[in-house]
Amino acid sequence: MTNAVIVDAVRTPIGKGKPNGALAGVHPVDLHAHALRALVERTGVDPARIDDVISGAVGQIGEQSMNTARWAALAAGLPESVPAVTVDRQCGSSQQAVHFAAQGVIAGAYDVVIASGVESMSRVPMGSQVAGRDPFGPQVAARYPEGLVPQGISAELIAAKWGFTRQQLDEFAAESHQRAAKAWADGKFAAEVAPIKAPGADGTLREITTDETVRPGTTPEILAGLKPAFRAEIWEQRFPNLGWHITAGNSSPINDGAAALLITSAETAAASGLKPRARIHSFAVTGDDPLLMLTGIIPATRKVLQKAGLKITDIDAFEVNEAFTSVVLAWQKETGADPTKVNINGGATALGHPLGASGARLATTLLSVLEQTGGRYGLQTMCEAGGLANATIIERLN
Repeated sequence: MTNAVIVDAVRTPIGKGKPNGALAGVHPVDLHAHALRALVERTGVDPARIDDVISGAVGQIGEQSMNTARWAALAAGLPESVPAVTVDRQCGSSQQAVHFAAQGVIAGAYDVVIASGVESMSRVPMGSQVAGRDPFGPQVAARYPEGLVPQGISAELIAAKWGFTRQQLDEFAAESHQRAAKAWADGKFAAEVAPIKAPGADGTLREITTDETVRPGTTPEILAGLKPAFRAEIWEQRFPNLGWHITAGNSSPINDGAAALLITSAETAAASGLKPRARIHSFAVTGDDPLLMLTGIIPATRKVLQKAGLKITDIDAFEVNEAFTSVVLAWQKETGADPTKVNINGGATALGHPLGASGARLATTLLSVLEQTGGRYGLQTMCEAGGLANATIIERLN
């Protein structure tokens, strides 16, 4: 069988997804193009050989609409002959792009393909694509007559179901910031990040080199002072037993960012003089309870391990998206994964969660972590709106 391999991966720094964020002055097409251009430059691949650009984006409206991947490819200077497509599996969109790219290579449909993702939450606010309309329809409402809930309430339901305390959630969040800050201080992110010039509030260009939302001074004591983020009378009446432990501090922030991976067959890489960094070993996607919504990473992990013929103890590093700390803690408890191998360089609580870019960002960081630790197998998994989850196992090659 043809093997799909990752030749290289790169990401932008991650900015705050607010009007005063470091990357707020960069159009999302240009932000995305920066990652694509950096990937092509780093690998030296002939851009005319790229069979497709498959990209994730969640807020497909306004400046991220009209098949934003196509415009990013053109903005990056790729030949007009290179096609591009934008996919939406919510937070897992660019991880799904990696799966689609690998599937295309394995099937023989592609020789060289880019999987990428972007989200500019400062310019395209989260949820704006709904445009005030009902995205579910009457038949979904009939199937779930009590109504579905926002992700923050799902995170509260998970914390209650698994019995996590506010202190446990805050301790995990503080550890994420401490790990991320140490990784930056130790140069662990230097190779994966392509610095970008962005205009500041005064219009002056400045080079952005680091992730903006990492707070080295974060402690559980500081986080303990934050108020619950999703507590409201409507939810208190429906769920009277919730502890209201989810805050802005133990959740991922909103962010801007982009990331991209070059994926080929092993044969194409060898013939082209490209040196792959990892093999895409196995991948899986699954659905789960849309009320709990964020627990799909548990069955997705089991599914991908079964497909790979591996055990949880065979995995040397995990990247599990920290949409909310309760989600990762529940996943750890159910899978038995070693916490010291999970989000070794910090997770989305600190680094940020630019929705459509996060799957590709996790893959980029996972490659770095495996090479830094000498690990062989890495697993990443991503919870997604609607009760979905992707899981991917990669194998380091050098």
